[in-house]
Amino acid sequence: MAVNESAEDYLETILILSHKLPVVRSVDIATEMGFKKSSVSIAMKNLREKKHIVVSDAGYITLTKTGKEIADMIYERHETFRKWLIKLGVDEHIAAQDACKMEHVISKESFEAIKKNIKVE
Repeated sequence: MAVNESAEDYLETILILSHKLPVVRSVDIATEMGFKKSSVSIAMKNLREKKHIVVSDAGYITLTKTGKEIADMIYERHETFRKWLIKLGVDEHIAAQDACKMEHVISKESFEAIKKNIKVE
């Protein structure tokens, strides 16, 4: 289930948008991430080929089971690190940026150990 950082960011963005919008389209992802629609189209093709998303004839993007598992994992890491850093006194904007970096590089084992030992609610 290993994917690169860029793919993880796209999957996480699709997950977040799916909670905000009735349907997710490439243009929504491009707007949210600040990327060109052509770049998003290439990424969606790659995610589709890896079976992490399904794109309907109308252009609606849906996460597959594996895509959702990856997106959920990355989103959980992001939110855990973001909240933890804010609780430690880090500025919210910086905490969000740092959480975005940390979510991709930490091992599952280390993340689980950290999660057991911090309180972030």
